[in-house]
Amino acid sequence: MQLTENKKTMIAQLGQPVLKQKALVVEDILADECQNLIKDMMSIVEKAGGVGIAAPQIHHSLRIFIMCSKPNTRYPDAPLMTPTAIINPEIIAASEEIEKGWEGCLSVPSMRGLVPRHQTVTVKYHDAQGLEHENVFTGFIARIFQHEIDHLDGLTFIDRLESMEDLVSESYWYANYATA
Repeated sequence: MQLTENKKTMIAQLGQPVLKQKALVVEDILADECQNLIKDMMSIVEKAGGVGIAAPQIHHSLRIFIMCSKPNTRYPDAPLMTPTAIINPEIIAASEEIEKGWEGCLSVPSMRGLVPRHQTVTVKYHDAQGLEHENVFTGFIARIFQHEIDHLDGLTFIDRLESMEDLVSESYWYANYATA
């Protein structure tokens, strides 16, 4: 499960088969390989300026993602949260309320999409210590969770678009939709 040096900096891009695969359940969260992968993912998402990253995005088809919301260039209004490893996640309930919001993806560079997502999700997952959690996430944090769990199921945000008219270049998005 160890990353090669060239893959540490290479995020899988749209079209690569790993992004279309259903990721495997993590059997031993406390194994060194899993713990090293989590550390690598934390580092990669920080360097990339993302608010989340899934293991398939770094060429590992495993049910792990990192959520690390914070204001940054790509998401200036993102709420601040402690970076968290999410392992073997499930959405156990979702609100009927759907909200369309702009999303980007480290695996789909230079594009933004207006993606419908549940406003609130109730989720179960294990953390990096193997402890089980059940949480309710709302708003942007719920959006990150749904975006990242999609990666574990072989989907990208483009698969969720209601229309191709909801897909724009990132430069167009910055010029027309980004908040000041």
